[in-house]
Amino acid sequence: MPNITLPDGNSLSFPKKVTGLEIAEKISKSLAKQALIISVDGEQKDLDYIIEKDCSVKIYTSKDKEGLETIRHDTAHIAAMAVQELFPGTQVTIGPVIDNGFYYDFARKEPFTEEDLEKIEKKMKEIVDRDEITKREVWERNKAVKHFKEKGEIYKAELIESIPEGEDVSIYFHGEWHDLCRGPHLSSTGKIGKYFKLMKVSGAYWRGDSNNEMLQRIYGTSWSNQKDLDNYLKRLEEAEKRDHRKLGKEMDLFHFREESPGSVFWHEKGWALFQKLINYMRNRQNEAGYKEVNTPEILDRLLWEKSGHWEKYGENMYTSETPDEKVFAIKPMNCPGHIQVFNQGLKSYRDLPLRISEFGKVHRYEPSGALHGLLRVRAFTQDDAHIFCSEDQIASECLIVTNLILDIYKELGFENVILKYADRPEVRVGSDEVWDKAEASLLDAVKASKLEYSINKGEGAFYGPKIEFVLRDAIGRDWQCGTLQVDLNLPERLGASYVDKDGSKKIPVMLHRALFGSLERFIGILIEHYAGKFPFWISPLQTVVIPVSDEFNDYAIDVSNKLKHSGITSITDTKNNNLNYKIRDHSLAKVPLLLICGKKEVDSNSVTIRRLDSNKQENMELNSFIKTYSALNKASSN
Repeated sequence: MPNITLPDGNSLSFPKKVTGLEIAEKISKSLAKQALIISVDGEQKDLDYIIEKDCSVKIYTSKDKEGLETIRHDTAHIAAMAVQELFPGTQVTIGPVIDNGFYYDFARKEPFTEEDLEKIEKKMKEIVDRDEITKREVWERNKAVKHFKEKGEIYKAELIESIPEGEDVSIYFHGEWHDLCRGPHLSSTGKIGKYFKLMKVSGAYWRGDSNNEMLQRIYGTSWSNQKDLDNYLKRLEEAEKRDHRKLGKEMDLFHFREESPGSVFWHEKGWALFQKLINYMRNRQNEAGYKEVNTPEILDRLLWEKSGHWEKYGENMYTSETPDEKVFAIKPMNCPGHIQVFNQGLKSYRDLPLRISEFGKVHRYEPSGALHGLLRVRAFTQDDAHIFCSEDQIASECLIVTNLILDIYKELGFENVILKYADRPEVRVGSDEVWDKAEASLLDAVKASKLEYSINKGEGAFYGPKIEFVLRDAIGRDWQCGTLQVDLNLPERLGASYVDKDGSKKIPVMLHRALFGSLERFIGILIEHYAGKFPFWISPLQTVVIPVSDEFNDYAIDVSNKLKHSGITSITDTKNNNLNYKIRDHSLAKVPLLLICGKKEVDSNSVTIRRLDSNKQENMELNSFIKTYSALNKASSN
């Protein structure tokens, strides 16, 4: 007689074993119609899973993240099912859920075309209409290997062969079609709905290894209703317009070259934007008591071994051997260097908290296929900081850092921020007592922010808990940027210590903190968030002064010089093009203000302002313009 505890604390008793669907029916008929899967004591199961003992049960619908992910998982299966119905002989491999959708990898000689995607999508809708029953079977491992080999599914058989001998495997049937899968799944194909779309085909190596065969990967998106699907497709369309690579070219900010993959060639305006962000951050950090340092880019391999980075990141580090046979590595991160700075000279409790910051250039090898404009590079600048503090200072420092990060994001135009808090993993260093203190301090900082947050149980680093700061941009996309991590490990490994009040030697706690994360990546996000139309104070080129004819060139040049002298970035366009051409050209480059100069402006010592995306014009006395806009610059960058 199982007793079922529900999330609200209420319980239901049943005279005999019961399924998830029967529990939903007992609660309400409407819930039973909406139910997709359940969790039993935190483990997700199919609705027809049989429960025989007391447990906690939660029922998921399409409104839940878990329910939507299951819809996407089922959609991946029916995509594979449709492919094999349309193109017999195609082998299926793996098909996981990803953000906003799914993909499935196929082994097929002929390449899939756009027309094929349309056919597959149509077949998928037919399968939904057929409402095929979904059932799970548990097979003996060797039986499953034999079965898939006989079907000619060598990739699937190889996957099963990687499962330890003696373990059973889970097979899901959708009608007659079946696949190796842990589940859970919906009760039938009709439950999926038709709110999906196949997006594109790309190449993918089997098991992600470039030494293996190249497969074809079909990407798709799937949602619980038509409105969400339509909104997502509109977001994609908008994202394409905002692509930072396209805008970076139009705005003349940067470019990439094959001679140095994953490294940015900054142009004058792009570098001006980069420096504006650094100067802004430098001012904020100076106010917050950070001491800016600079550490070497190349360090002896022995230091990286001692810190533990060699074991974890060694294959992604760039190395060089000198004639005396010493191995050096270009730093992938700044933390070991900061500990070396801390270790210089005797430190006491009076020196804590010690906040060290650096705009440090780091290098990490990324596969060429993973590189993506500014968003995924091999060489980037981290706005790193490390705060050395005592255990008693963890709480106050975490709160100060969190408030600083959120305030900076807000000033840069990101008011929608989500926090992700991750606590202790199973394998970790440090005493439970210190972990208790570190976790409580971080969680208090999260709660004090009054922002939406989620808890990633057991997902902290082995050396301490962490917070991830996720920005939601203008079109609803999420970007993980800032981090705050409590490190109970690295200071000890690298010999950091301070003298406490009682004269004893203590190991400091180290907080790892990044606000932008990667400057390059953050600029890419910023470009897409604003679609290149930056607020005036961020814009790398704030004004272009345009004389209506050569007669007014001298006045325009004088205006531009006065603007530059007051801190407003400006150029004069005296090229031999007509006025409308110049306006179009600089509007495409997203210059916030175009200042037109003719006889009227010369006579009144003024400028006529044309704002980006506006046909309206406004005349303003030059000194008033300078006072207004230089103050705006000053207010936003101090």
